[in-house]
Amino acid sequence: MSERKSSGRRIITDSGRAKAYDLERVRNCIIVGDALEVLPKLPAECADCVFIDPPYFLQLPPKKLKRWKVNSEVEAVDDQWDKFASFAEYDEFIERLLTETKRVMKPKATIWVISTYHSIFRIGKVMQDLGYWILNDVLWVKNNPMPNWLGVRFTNATETLIFAVKDKGVKGYTFNKAAAKEFGAGKVGANVWTLPLCTGKERLRNEKGEKAHSTQKPLELLRRVILTSTNEGDLVLDPVAGVGTTGAAAQELGRDFVMVEVNRDYAEAAAKRLAGPIAFP
Repeated sequence: MSERKSSGRRIITDSGRAKAYDLERVRNCIIVGDALEVLPKLPAECADCVFIDPPYFLQLPPKKLKRWKVNSEVEAVDDQWDKFASFAEYDEFIERLLTETKRVMKPKATIWVISTYHSIFRIGKVMQDLGYWILNDVLWVKNNPMPNWLGVRFTNATETLIFAVKDKGVKGYTFNKAAAKEFGAGKVGANVWTLPLCTGKERLRNEKGEKAHSTQKPLELLRRVILTSTNEGDLVLDPVAGVGTTGAAAQELGRDFVMVEVNRDYAEAAAKRLAGPIAFP
């Protein structure tokens, strides 16, 4: 294990020499490493809440997608981390990730997993097979979705979040009813959240002006997750953290976090983000 100051926030690089991590040493830190290797090194039952934004396995064709009328290229998610050889390989990854995650969840901890129609049903099955008890699905309706340029199907304007606990017998988990009613649809606070994609100044970009991460989630989405299902001082874990939206929201709301991210560029972007001012839209 090695540590160094990076952009004002401690980054810890996982290595084979590290057999276990003391929670206080990694609290409010980003661990650069493979989640499947890092999670077993974290203390058991240490997280109050987990947020997972896993690869979606979009299975996009190798050809570039062009907008018909203007003949410009669509920025698709073609990152290597979203590619798997088969559904079986993807399912195995999700099962291992959720198995390791369950071990580090406190008895009353909650978990949120987000995905699109490409994989959310597979993830839900794996969760149920592992004994997780699903409390809700929450539908994120994007009021500025990417258009369907080919015109052969509906524009996909939603993502689904699964909200769950470790097993059916869990009682007394944190659920802020007032927040749920504020964020949800209608007077009853139904399980529908309408908010935009991450755009404008919130979207992190690299030195070339390109998106730092192709699927960066909006801060408002994580604000709702955290306010609904945690209390101040709780520890939020994100084992596939990307550019650190979970940590940014947790830090702003007075929660602690531990983030794991295998891509150092993403981790560096997250560290820089956490070192500066964070403002919800």
